[in-house]
Amino acid sequence: MDSGRDTNFWRRLEPPVFTLAPMEDVTDTVFRYFVLRWASPKYLKVVMSEFLSVDGFLHPEGREKVHHRLYIHPLERKLLRQKGIKIIAQIWGTDPRKFEQAARIISQEYEFDGIDINMGCPMKKIIKNGACSALILNPELARDIIQATQSGTHLPVSVKTRLGMKQFVTQEWITALLAAKPASIGIHGRIQKQLYSGKAHWDEIRKAVQIRNHSDKTIAIQGNGDVFDIPTGLRRIQESGVDGIMIGRGILKNPWFFNDAGFEITSQQKIRLLLEHTKLYEDTWQGIKSFAIMKRFFKMYISDFKGAVELRGQIMPLNSYDEIRNVLEPLLTDQKTSDIL
Repeated sequence: MDSGRDTNFWRRLEPPVFTLAPMEDVTDTVFRYFVLRWASPKYLKVVMSEFLSVDGFLHPEGREKVHHRLYIHPLERKLLRQKGIKIIAQIWGTDPRKFEQAARIISQEYEFDGIDINMGCPMKKIIKNGACSALILNPELARDIIQATQSGTHLPVSVKTRLGMKQFVTQEWITALLAAKPASIGIHGRIQKQLYSGKAHWDEIRKAVQIRNHSDKTIAIQGNGDVFDIPTGLRRIQESGVDGIMIGRGILKNPWFFNDAGFEITSQQKIRLLLEHTKLYEDTWQGIKSFAIMKRFFKMYISDFKGAVELRGQIMPLNSYDEIRNVLEPLLTDQKTSDIL
């Protein structure tokens, strides 16, 4: 699909480029909204959705169960526009025809700035069907998927991947991806066998950049793995030559990762933010998504202050905003706390 205009924003992003990586049961519109609230557009340039199965999305009954992954809350949309941050829908599967169809629907019916193909998820239940990181073993199919997605959209198509299954195959795999000319390649510096353990191999990511430099410098390379603060990310850009950094698990330790103000957040502010996050989550999803998913964010807010562990123990069994509010609100004084924004 050709719109007649250059929509490849990856070529126009001002460095340094940081991207919020797609994470299952994490990067929904509610979480992205809170990340965006605290983020400086000096650093955060791109956010990604949770990954969406093209099989489910195109199924007459399945679409109702999965299309919430593409929902963008009006509050999030407002911040995206105010801060000039791009948003990408990530999709996965194995059938090129379905990728083309899904890309066409996403382009026509939703408001995204790009489409990303998941070729990196390492989970066994996914790869046993030949999807995601299993595509590393099938570069021909990977190429067909990229090209089919490109034909279904005027938006830039990117790929997020790893550098091997049981061993690194950086030279062969990156060369194959570059031949399909995606707009950007996000590289997690681990192989599938590692899952999320062990260290990320930035030497292999640097090798991928060198391969790109001898092929097509217009294709952006984003590095991912073991970056837990902005200074480390900036150093990785300098050392490896990547065009930007994808932040995954680091955001769960520090949701204000992308803020450049250097503020200190108090325990009261953390509690208020958890209440606000929980309320928006419950109001937005209204049972469509399990409340249990919200609980993975409790440690993000209730940590690093006296009594945090005990307090988390109190709220972890609870299953609604009202129940959590009844526990947390009495801990807050009447004195107004400063707004971290």
